[in-house]
Amino acid sequence: MRLVILEDYDQASEWAAKYICNRIIQFKPSEGKYFTLGLPTGSTPLGCYKKLIEYHKNGDLSFKYVKTFNMDEYVGLPRNHPESYHSYMWNNFFKHIDIDPNNAHILDGNALDLQAECDAFEKKIEEAGGIELFVGGIGPDGHIAFNEPGSSLSSRTRLKTLAMDTILANAKYFDGDLSKVPTMALTVGVGTVMDAREVMILITGAHKAFALYKAIEEGVNHMWTVSAFQQHPRTIFVCDEDATLELRVKTVKYFKVFDKLSSHQTCSISKSQWIQKLKTSEGPYVKPYFEKIIPEGS
Repeated sequence: MRLVILEDYDQASEWAAKYICNRIIQFKPSEGKYFTLGLPTGSTPLGCYKKLIEYHKNGDLSFKYVKTFNMDEYVGLPRNHPESYHSYMWNNFFKHIDIDPNNAHILDGNALDLQAECDAFEKKIEEAGGIELFVGGIGPDGHIAFNEPGSSLSSRTRLKTLAMDTILANAKYFDGDLSKVPTMALTVGVGTVMDAREVMILITGAHKAFALYKAIEEGVNHMWTVSAFQQHPRTIFVCDEDATLELRVKTVKYFKVFDKLSSHQTCSISKSQWIQKLKTSEGPYVKPYFEKIIPEGS
């Protein structure tokens, strides 16, 4: 398990975007070798998506041979509703990049047979070769996707009733009207995400601080489903300083020192040099954080 602590939300978002960019480029995807990426929704990943769009528009990153699988979708909300996760993903990410719409997989919360939809989603992931990198966010109560407190840590994609805390948190997207907030959703399970070869969880803001504490400083607990990822062989928690407010001082110091020691490739390089370094390097992945990207021509 790795905890990466950045100064603020913007830096955490950029670090996460660079890491995703690194992984895709190093994978060298092609027509017969797609990179599979699990994706979240919500406010936390928006900064990361903006950076990925920037890399794409600058010609540094292509999603032509990337398949995506989203974590969840509301039940009963029309696909074209502005707050559906279909709308969220297309408006905030997919329509700005070169991904084939057929390769962007999102659960259908209006399917006639919801369980069959969930089973088919698991099958699609399996047929794609599994998820290379699953990116996730969490709620203040430590839930990942819609795996609410009390969810099985071996759960698969399924129909889930939303906790009141989640409904209250999501009311801001529905004009503060609780009656408009869906009470059920389709969600990947904790076990589904655990099957990914690598997991990166984004946690920012003081309101997520207690959840981060539960995620890494206490034991695995089904009441805090994010804690399950302590047991994944390749989990990265990416957070800002505000999210560390509930952590012990020695925990924060340990991970900051660890990150400095492990980031021996940290350097100041131009963006073109950074991209070239990724494309030509050998090994499973390059250390993803560069201390400073120097604008071209400076």
